[in-house]
Amino acid sequence: MRIAIAHDYLIQFGGAERVLLALMDAFPNAPVYTLLYDREGMPIRIDESRIRTSWLQKLPGARRHHRYFPLLMPLAVEQLDFSGYDVVISDTHSFTKGIITGPETLHISYCFTPTRYVWDDCHRYVREFSRLAFFKRLAPVGISYLRMWDYYASQRVNHYLTLSQVVAQRIQKYYRRPAEVLPPPVDVDRYTPGKDNDGYYLVVSRLVPYKRVDLAIDACERIGRTLLVAGTGPEYELLKQRAGKNTVFLGFVDDQDLPELYGKAKALLFPQEEDFGITPLEAAAAGKPTIAYGAGGALETIEDGVTGMFFQEQTTEALCRAIQDYEQRSWDPLIIRRHAEKYRREHFLQAIRQKVHNQWMDFKAHNEVRV
Repeated sequence: MRIAIAHDYLIQFGGAERVLLALMDAFPNAPVYTLLYDREGMPIRIDESRIRTSWLQKLPGARRHHRYFPLLMPLAVEQLDFSGYDVVISDTHSFTKGIITGPETLHISYCFTPTRYVWDDCHRYVREFSRLAFFKRLAPVGISYLRMWDYYASQRVNHYLTLSQVVAQRIQKYYRRPAEVLPPPVDVDRYTPGKDNDGYYLVVSRLVPYKRVDLAIDACERIGRTLLVAGTGPEYELLKQRAGKNTVFLGFVDDQDLPELYGKAKALLFPQEEDFGITPLEAAAAGKPTIAYGAGGALETIEDGVTGMFFQEQTTEALCRAIQDYEQRSWDPLIIRRHAEKYRREHFLQAIRQKVHNQWMDFKAHNEVRV
């Protein structure tokens, strides 16, 4: 099979980029097509010889301010040329599901979520853009256009994979398409479970509003618990101003330093609603529980009372109570670790290769019958 990978944009490192790296390992000869690539924004090394960018790459400011170019991205993604490939795998949370492939090319999409700012998160997106006078009137019209494009683009995919049942339900609702669940990979073997801790709670996250790092800060400041925050993002300065003496900001933490950081924590705090959430499984690989908001993908990856516990309201008070309740319980790091091992990276690599092979054989057989 001649295989290519399509990724929305390479301008920051997060869970989507971890999946991309796994796909690149699973299919080492596949080039990576992406709308934008910002070397400075990617704190990891990636094989640049495999990257193919769109014409957006040449537009001034596009790499640093990609949020202001959404109306150009459908046009750019449709001009990426996949005519020389048998299979294209898009890993996407926005635009690359809309690539155009010929009738002889199989398109498998690993969809992290239907595009948030045109579907379930569209009202918050409009409010954010309404702060800018120029976009105040254009945002609703632009989002309506993108919503229509996104739906029709979603119909171009031959087969959907996704990371959780929560997202599979969302794909069915907005795109009217079934999706097969394949949990994303976790580098379990980098972590060693242990009982000791240095008495701090931990947040590992991009610092953006929906991650609700503010809840973790407020809760730990209120009840006098030490909190370490690993991550960077646009909320960094605001959160630093919010924090008190109990909160320490570590900035970006390299992957090689994360195992020690998890291993010395009392627990991971996970106050946001996520589609999946890899960090609770990284914590579990280190034998550490997670205190999580009880919604979204966390309900699928955390066993309540075994590998972590939930709080039911996104409030400081609820998180404070959960932390205090957590401290009254006992936890078995080896049981927590065994839970994480189900999500080994090797399992993902084997599964994605097998699924692509099976889909390709079915696709070829169908085309041969049709001919």
